[in-house]
Amino acid sequence: MDEEKEEQVQVQQNYSASILNKKKRVMVAIDENETSFHALQWTLDFLFPSATAAAAAAAAEPPPDHHKEEEEEEEVGSVILVHVHRPFQHLIIPAVPGPAAAAVYVPSSSVIESVKKAQEKNSAMLLSQASKLCKHTPVKVETVMMEGEPKEMICEAVEQTHPDLLILGSRGLGTLKRAFLGSVSDYCAHHAKCPVLIVKPQK
Repeated sequence: MDEEKEEQVQVQQNYSASILNKKKRVMVAIDENETSFHALQWTLDFLFPSATAAAAAAAAEPPPDHHKEEEEEEEVGSVILVHVHRPFQHLIIPAVPGPAAAAVYVPSSSVIESVKKAQEKNSAMLLSQASKLCKHTPVKVETVMMEGEPKEMICEAVEQTHPDLLILGSRGLGTLKRAFLGSVSDYCAHHAKCPVLIVKPQK
């Protein structure tokens, strides 16, 4: 029996080691809130600790050989940064407030195109800022830009890219706001086709 127990323990240890050493593929949802960038930094610090150590070493020493750096990137894993912006029609407001609100402002095609370009530019800027956090680490970075309802599109991005884990920053909405606005993290926790980890905001 002792030998059987020892064998079971060894199997469990080998399994745990294989999980820890696996190249992780993690998705982090990025938006305008500081909590999403905190979630990304938490991901680098706790899920890719060797990447954080490499970044610290890179800041203190001359850059390593490029071929060696490419090899290290393959060994660490990857982070998928996803940002979703809502369609322009969600932003249309009544031309006149109050009882006359039925008369809505219908923008021209040129205005719609201009707003879409501004949204895409803002999305690209946010993804660029997030990518810079990973710049000096051996973590491979992928970016995904989508349009639609954020909570639904994040789940769709999961289906398209197949991450091992989805990381979301919690905005800490109160009970009333959660009831009216819903929670992206709550929705993804129930609908995303991968494990979901929610990082609480800093205090």
